[in-house]
Amino acid sequence: MASYAIGDIQGCHDELQRLLEHIHFDPANDRLWLVGDLVNRGPDSLAVLRFIKGLGDRAITVLGNHDLHTLAVANGHLKYHRNDNIDDVLHADDREELTHWLRHLPLLHHDAALNFTMIHAGLPPQWDLTTAQACAKEVEAVLQSDSHVEFLDHMYGNEPDIWDEELENWDRLRFITNCFSRLRYCDAKGKLALEEKGKPGSQANDLMPWFEVPNRKSNDMRIVFGHWSTLGPVDSSTIYPIDTGCLWGDSLTALRLDDCQIFSIDCPQIKKF
Repeated sequence: MASYAIGDIQGCHDELQRLLEHIHFDPANDRLWLVGDLVNRGPDSLAVLRFIKGLGDRAITVLGNHDLHTLAVANGHLKYHRNDNIDDVLHADDREELTHWLRHLPLLHHDAALNFTMIHAGLPPQWDLTTAQACAKEVEAVLQSDSHVEFLDHMYGNEPDIWDEELENWDRLRFITNCFSRLRYCDAKGKLALEEKGKPGSQANDLMPWFEVPNRKSNDMRIVFGHWSTLGPVDSSTIYPIDTGCLWGDSLTALRLDDCQIFSIDCPQIKKF
């Protein structure tokens, strides 16, 4: 049995199937980890959701920002963005079943046996594994409850931008959500810079990728994540970024967690924005 983590799919169903064929994925024996952003902007978000949901416990998925955005749009909290491509999900006969499944996905998955933790985006430097797990469960509990509609209404915004254990209510949940689903850069104290989205070297001088903050409390964790298609390879034995820009015409990547071997397929550019 092998376990594979796969980078951001974003509705690229055909490319996902080609990658699974490339790695000889056996659903009877192998397991998939998906780093989030299953949907949006690619051509077939509905097929991706149905396929991953249909795998049951053979697939473990964490929520990404595009998945959360789809939930917000489906619940009427946001207007359809000009770059969105989720009409197939919004108008599907099984829309309610799919969105119910989507909002019951976690923000973090940890496997002690494999010694890997999966998130979509990043962790602030103040969080160790125990804190990150507890924070993820706070948001998951609200998202999976009758309060999810109100949560989605308060989810967006860049403030607060630094962790404080005393944060409460929507401010606390928004900060946690932003870390797990949007974080790329922060400063040495962990102040989030959510407006910075470019490749390393393009950011302001006082900023750094979240995983380069000195004395980060998650330094001892092996972390696989997506979200950052322009990041490129990272020379680290603990940091595994696997969003390699399938949507943008680069590649779709799988990391075999058992031995850290990388598998990729080339992708045509799906759409110009």
